[in-house]
Amino acid sequence: MSSAPSRVRSGSGAPAGAVEAQAADGAGRPRGAGPPPGGGALVTGASSGIGAAVARRLAAEGGWRLVLNGRDRTRLEEVARGTSAVAYPADLCGPGAERRLAEFALNSVGPVDLLVAGAGVGWAGPFATMPHPAIDEVFDVNVLATVHLVRWLLPHMVARGTGRVVIVGSLAGTVGVREEAAYSAAKAALGAFAEAVRYELRGTGVGITHVVPGVVDTPFFDRRGVPYRRSRPRPVPASRVADAIWEAVAHGRDEVYVPGWTRLPGRVRGAAPGLYRRLAARFG
Repeated sequence: MSSAPSRVRSGSGAPAGAVEAQAADGAGRPRGAGPPPGGGALVTGASSGIGAAVARRLAAEGGWRLVLNGRDRTRLEEVARGTSAVAYPADLCGPGAERRLAEFALNSVGPVDLLVAGAGVGWAGPFATMPHPAIDEVFDVNVLATVHLVRWLLPHMVARGTGRVVIVGSLAGTVGVREEAAYSAAKAALGAFAEAVRYELRGTGVGITHVVPGVVDTPFFDRRGVPYRRSRPRPVPASRVADAIWEAVAHGRDEVYVPGWTRLPGRVRGAAPGLYRRLAARFG
């Protein structure tokens, strides 16, 4: 793992624990409507793709104190320079990596009002030939790193009675995608995790958003080993997902599909699973 950067400002996180929610915060904003502007924000997977687009979107809104995490130091520092953010290049799969990132963020920007968990890796090919280390990496990066990071930061949000966690999922986790079995399972786990934690957060003033992108024009497909070759659906730009994330944060939305029509396959699968499976087998 890369060592943490030295630019650290003094600050402290709130103690762990829950507090009863009031009808509104001190500024009169409804509880759960989203963190107040100008707070601390941590974005993972910010080296490129959706994470980098989110970092730029938050910077464009102004006032946010940003910490960006990613594994590609060069790309991450380039994004950070363009957003006046603090870069923390590190692989979150190492022992204790999530705790160190959480502590760094709290010390750098003070309370973290917003966590956008966008780190992820994929793998494409028949599951029967998928290397065992690749299975571990898909779940370590997509699921375990995110779950542990949320675990470190969530008590601070709950104790303060405000904050929002954004989990970047995938349509693959909603319906399952052929030759992406492990990735689909990992993203499905994130969706279930977000749903379960949402029930626990009721009345705390803290919200959790599950963002479900379809095909996005990012380096993700090249890095998974198989480029995207389908003519449909056409990939959407990462900036579109970032805009949807910002709107979800600003308005306290629980679940967002990008583009909106991608909600339909899951509904068809739920209402008519046999028909959906026949269509999926034929058209992929």
